[in-house]
Amino acid sequence: MLLLAASVIFVNAERRRLIEVIPDSLKKAWKDWEVEVLILGSLIFQIVLILFGKRRQCVAKLWIRMTLWTSYLLADWIAIVALGIISQNTLDKCKQTSVDDNLKDELMSFWAPFMLLHLGGPDTITAYSLEDNELWLRHLVGLIIQSGLTFYILLVSLPGSSWLPFLSLFIFISGLIKFSERTCALRSAKIENLRDSMLTSPDPGPNYAKFMEEYTLKKAEGFYVMADEVKEISLPIDHSYHTGRDKLLLISEAFDQFQTFKRLFVDLILSFQDRDNSRFYFKELPPKEAFDVIEAELGFAYDTFYTKAPVIFTPLGCILRVVTFSCIFFSLISFSLCKERLKYHKLDLILTYLLLVVALLLEIYALIVLLNSDWTKNLLSKGKQDGKFYQSFLLNKLCLRRSNKMRWSNCTPQYNLLSYCVDFKPPRCYRFQKLFQINELLEKHMYKKYELVSPELKELIFNHFQKFAGESNNEPDHPVLCTSRGTTALTKNDCSSLVWSTEVEFDQSFLIWHIATDLCYYTDDGSTPCSIKSKQISKQLSDYMLYLLVVCPFMLPIGLGMIRFRDTCAEAKEFFTERKLGKDLTIASRKFLTVNTEVRPAKVKGDRSKSVLFDACILAKSLKEKGNQRKWEIISEVWVEMLAYAATHCRGNHHAQQLRKGGELLTHVWLLMAHLGITEQFQINRGHARAKLIVK
Repeated sequence: MLLLAASVIFVNAERRRLIEVIPDSLKKAWKDWEVEVLILGSLIFQIVLILFGKRRQCVAKLWIRMTLWTSYLLADWIAIVALGIISQNTLDKCKQTSVDDNLKDELMSFWAPFMLLHLGGPDTITAYSLEDNELWLRHLVGLIIQSGLTFYILLVSLPGSSWLPFLSLFIFISGLIKFSERTCALRSAKIENLRDSMLTSPDPGPNYAKFMEEYTLKKAEGFYVMADEVKEISLPIDHSYHTGRDKLLLISEAFDQFQTFKRLFVDLILSFQDRDNSRFYFKELPPKEAFDVIEAELGFAYDTFYTKAPVIFTPLGCILRVVTFSCIFFSLISFSLCKERLKYHKLDLILTYLLLVVALLLEIYALIVLLNSDWTKNLLSKGKQDGKFYQSFLLNKLCLRRSNKMRWSNCTPQYNLLSYCVDFKPPRCYRFQKLFQINELLEKHMYKKYELVSPELKELIFNHFQKFAGESNNEPDHPVLCTSRGTTALTKNDCSSLVWSTEVEFDQSFLIWHIATDLCYYTDDGSTPCSIKSKQISKQLSDYMLYLLVVCPFMLPIGLGMIRFRDTCAEAKEFFTERKLGKDLTIASRKFLTVNTEVRPAKVKGDRSKSVLFDACILAKSLKEKGNQRKWEIISEVWVEMLAYAATHCRGNHHAQQLRKGGELLTHVWLLMAHLGITEQFQINRGHARAKLIVK
C-alpha cells in the first residue's frame, strides 16, 4: 500500500514537472482552443470512416486497414473527451461573467449533440472486427451515459438563452437515433445473437407416445397391427428463374440464398431441403454467374457483420433515416436564417457551419451509398418482379446502374518459399521492431504479392466441384472431397505412387507440393497453351496456400505448419549459401533437382528437423516424368482439392473475419462447395418419418 502511494506521488510530481516545462502561452492557447481542435479532429475521423469504411470490403491494402483502425479507435475517444470538456465548461458557466465566455459556452452547448452524432458513426462501419460486435453492451452503456450527459448540457444551457438550445434538440434527436442504430447493429451482429435469431422453433416430431398407445390398444383388442412408413412426396422445385436472368435479378436470388446459407457463418447445420434447392439452382449456372452469386452473398454477409444495413433496411430504419436527415437539414437552414448567429466569434461560427454542412453532406453521401447498395437493389428488384411501377422506376433511375461494382478484392495474396529465401534481408532497426513485437508482422507483409483471380481459375474450381457433385447424383459423397487433399486427383490420374505426398499431415503435404510446384514451374520447358494455363493456375494456388499458412494460419487445420516452414526455409537458405547461388530461381531449381534423393530424407535427418525440402525434390522428379501437359493438369487438380480441404476445415467465423480484409478466395470456395452440397454441415439426411397403423 505504501509502495502504491509512493508511486502515485512520484507520478504526480513528474506530471507537474512536465507541465511546468510547457510554456504558459502554449497552455493558454490549448485551453482556449482545445474543444475546437477536438471537434475538428472528430469531424475528420468521421469523414475517413465513411469514405473508407466500405472500401475495405473490396480492397486488400494494408494502409486502408491501418487508416481505418486508427480512425475507428480515435473517433469515439475524441468525441467522448470533447463531450467531457464541454460538460465541464458548462458547469463552470455560472462562475463566468464575461459576455464573450457566455457566448462561447452557448455555442459549445450546440456543439455537444454533434459529438453524440459522431459517436453514432457512419452507416458504412459499425465494427472494425467481429470482436467489436461482442462489446455491444459497452456501447449500450455508452449510449445511456453520453446521451444523458448531452441532454444535461442542453438543459443547463436553457437559462438565459433564446433559440440555440431548442435548435440543439434536433441535432440531439439525430445523434440519439444514430447512436441507437449503431448499438442495435452491433447487438444483432454478435455471433451468439445471430445464431439465436436463426434457430427455428423447437420440433418435437411426430407424437410417438400417442402413436404407441393406439398401437398397444389395437393389439390388445386382438387385431393384427403393424406400423408402415408413409413416403413423403417431395414438392417440385421451381426452375423458372433460370431464364431471362439479369444482374439485378441475380442479386435478388443471391439475397434469398444468403438467408439460408448465413447459418454457416455461425456453425449451424443445413437441411437436405436446403441442399437440394441450392444444388438445383447452381447446377445450371455458368461459372461466372455462380461466382457472381457467391460474391453478392458475401457482400450481404459483410454488411450484416460490419455495417448498419440490417438495421437500416427495415420499415422503422427507413423512417428513422428520414427523421435524421430532416433534423439536420432543418438545423442548418434555421441556423443560417437566424440573425443572432452574427454575435458569435467568427472562427466559432465557421466551425459551427462546418459541423452542420459536413453532417448534411455525410447524410447525403450515405443516402447515395444506400441507394446503390445490393440491399436496395434486392428490395426494388422484388418489387419489379411483382409489377410495382414505382419500384421499377426507382430501380432504373436511382440505383445509378452500377451493377458491376466490386464486392471483394478479386485477388489472391501470394507468398513463395523459395523467393522468400532468396530475397530475405535482415530488416533495419531489427532490435527496435523486436522490442515492440512487430518484426514478424512486417516480415509477413514485406514479401507478400497479389495476383488477380482469373476467369480461368474460377472456371476450373467450379467445374471440378460441379463434376464431383454431379457424379454423386442426389446424395453427394461430400466427405470424399472434404478429406481427400489431392488423393482423389492422383488416383484418378493413375498416380498412386505419389499418394505418399498427400497422406501425411496437411501442412506437410501442401509444403511438399508447394516446393515441388515451384521446381516444376522454374524448370519447365516447351509448354503448350493448355499447359501454360494449368501451370499459371497451379503456381497461383500454390503461393496462395502458403500465404494462408504464413499470414492466416487460423484458416487452416491445426498442425506444425510454421515449424515446418521455418525449418524448410533454414535448409533452403543453407543450400543457397553453400553453393553460392544467386537470385535466379531457375538455376536454383535445376540445382535442387540434381541432388541424389535415392535415400529418403527422414532416414538421414531423423524427425528433429521438420524440413520437407528434399521430399519436395523427390515429388518434383516424379512429376516431371509425366509430361508437360499431363503434369500440370495433375498439379492443378491436386491444388483445387487442397483448397477445398482447407475451405471446409475453416470455421465460419474465420471466414467472416476475412471479409473486412478484402475477402479470401478460400471463403468463396467454401460457400460454393456448400451450395453444391459438398460440406460436412449437411447433417439432416431425411425429414420426419411419417408412420401409419395398418390394422387387420
